[in-house]
Amino acid sequence: MFGLIGHLTSLEHAQSVAQDLGYPEYADQGLDFWCSAPPQIVDSITVTSVTGQKIEGKYVESCFLPEMLATRRIKAATRKILNAMAHAQKHNINITALGGFSSIIFENFNLEQFKQVRNLTLEFERFTTGNTHTAYIICQQVEVAAKQLGIELSKATVAVCGATGDIGSAVTRWLDKKTDVQELLLIARNQERLEKLQAELGRGKIMDLHQALPQADIVVWVASMPKGVEIDPKVLKQPCLLIDGGYPKNLGTKIQHPGVHVLNGGIVEHSLDIEWKIMKIVNMDVPSRQLFACFAESMLLEFEKLYTNFSWGRNQITVDKMEHIGQLSLKHGFRPLLV
Repeated sequence: MFGLIGHLTSLEHAQSVAQDLGYPEYADQGLDFWCSAPPQIVDSITVTSVTGQKIEGKYVESCFLPEMLATRRIKAATRKILNAMAHAQKHNINITALGGFSSIIFENFNLEQFKQVRNLTLEFERFTTGNTHTAYIICQQVEVAAKQLGIELSKATVAVCGATGDIGSAVTRWLDKKTDVQELLLIARNQERLEKLQAELGRGKIMDLHQALPQADIVVWVASMPKGVEIDPKVLKQPCLLIDGGYPKNLGTKIQHPGVHVLNGGIVEHSLDIEWKIMKIVNMDVPSRQLFACFAESMLLEFEKLYTNFSWGRNQITVDKMEHIGQLSLKHGFRPLLV
C-alpha cells in the first residue's frame, strides 16, 4: 500500500473543506486548533496502471497549514510532519510521499534527527519526498511546452528560480546534460550554494531575479515567492514560458499577459481515472486524472514494489535517477501536464 502526506493551502481553505474531509467540527476553528489537531487518514485511493495492475493507497491529512510557518509556530509545523509520518507507518503503509511543504519542513529543520515519535521509531526507508519525479516532469514540461510555443532550446535562455533547492538543482542538471539549452541563469538566496552549483555544472550565470527575468525565454519557478515580490509581465520576453513549480500554484493568477504562458509545473495526468476525492479538494482542473508528481512517485514505487526512500536528502537527485523514474512514469500511464 502507498501513502500520501499532504496539507491544505491556508486556514481559510482548510475551514472551507473541513466538511468534505469528514470533519465538520473543524470548519469554524482557528489556527490554534489546527496546531493541535492530529493527523487523519481522510481518503482511500485506487489506482490502475495502463499495464492492468491495480494498487491501493491512503491520503494522510497532516493538518499542517502554511500560516504555522508565517506566525513562527515552528514546533507545531515540525510536529505535524513527524506525527503524520508516524500515522502512516502505524497503518502499515509501505511507501509514503511527503507532499507540499512536508518535505521542505523535513529537510530545512533536519527532522531526520527525531526518529522517535512517542513509542514509534520512524523507518525513513518508508518515505520519499517525490522530488525526483517532480524534477523529471518539470524538465519534460520545459522540453515539450517550449516546442509547442516555438521556443528553440538551442537558442533559449532558461532561468531557474530556486536553483539550489532539491528540485531546482535536479532541473539544472537535466537541462545541462540532456538538452542543448543555450544559457542557464541560476537564481537563489544562498550565494555559496549558487557558486557550488555553478562549479558542478561548469556553466550557468548567477543572477538576481530582476536581472534574469528580462533575459529568460523560459522561467522555471521552484522557490517560494518572497514576500512583497511582484513580477511585472511587461519585462518578460514574448513569448515566455513560465513554469510554476511551487505550492500553492498562484503565478497563473498573478501573471496574466497575452505573451506569457504560465504552466502548472510538476503536475501529471494519468491515462485512467483514479478513485479518490482529495484532488477535487485541492482544486485540480481534472481531479480524477491530475495530481502532483511527488504523489505519483509513491504510486510508481508501489507499482514496482520498490519500497525505498527513492528521493531523500538535499541535492541528491541524479540524472540517472530521473531517467529511471521517468521510464516507470511512462510505463504506468503518467504524462506531464502541458500548455
